[in-house]
Amino acid sequence: MSAREFVTADGTRLHLELSGPPDAAVTLVLVHGWTQDLTCWEPVVQRLPGQRLLRYDHRGHGRSAPARPGTATIEQIADDLAEVLEAVVPDGPLVLAGHSMGGMTMMALAERHPELVSRRVAGVAFVATSSGEMNRLTLGLPGLAGRGVPRVEPRVRSLLERRRKDTLPGSPGFLAPFTRWLAFGRGAARADVLDVAAQALRAHPASIAGFLEAITRHDRRLALAALRGTPAVVLAGQLDRLCPVPHARVIAEELPDADFVYFPRAGHMLPYERADEVAARIRALLKVPVPAGV
Repeated sequence: MSAREFVTADGTRLHLELSGPPDAAVTLVLVHGWTQDLTCWEPVVQRLPGQRLLRYDHRGHGRSAPARPGTATIEQIADDLAEVLEAVVPDGPLVLAGHSMGGMTMMALAERHPELVSRRVAGVAFVATSSGEMNRLTLGLPGLAGRGVPRVEPRVRSLLERRRKDTLPGSPGFLAPFTRWLAFGRGAARADVLDVAAQALRAHPASIAGFLEAITRHDRRLALAALRGTPAVVLAGQLDRLCPVPHARVIAEELPDADFVYFPRAGHMLPYERADEVAARIRALLKVPVPAGV
């Protein structure tokens, strides 16, 4: 595995890892979600031995530099992805898999860089993600509690923005009960919950505040049209509070040839909760025909 730094056009340093045989027929690109980092894909990566793959940390996450003022947006991280692809894996077909905000990044990539997508992308996996209406989440709470969730988001964002240090306070163990409730379904392993909590604690507070606002404004249902005809899979967990099943069904409706896979009892963290199945679905995409332009 080769770990390296990549500097974007606006001077932001991104941490990335490239592994697998350079002469592989297809490169798999794994894009992580909000408050996570490239390590969230580790359970899936372990089930794809020998695969050529690229992972990186979004700006403001993991070992990448914080987002510069005004750049914690879905549009910016889609441009980051385009830059990374052209610089690090400039040739050959790609399969893109995005979890949560990572899937949103892929949609914005299709919207902002359609030529790159049509020329090189041979398959896409949307894992526990959404094409819009994230400003109407209830987190699965009933009645007044659920309807009040959108009013809480600005307060959370304000608290994150006021944090002067580069990381959040607390420990994975302290954050674990909330992480389990918010991000996992039933029967989650404690080690997985702690790992996800630890990733959140490594994220840059002001950056994730900006991305939280950006997620509430994310609206890319129409952008999915650029991916019609591309082999695709849409994966959804029954108990996902953050990107509920109806959001996944919207993506599947816009990509009528996509496989829609529903996981009973699973939550938002499908790369942990259903690693075998996620890896199998991605493995199937890696065998799709190469785009004509490659």
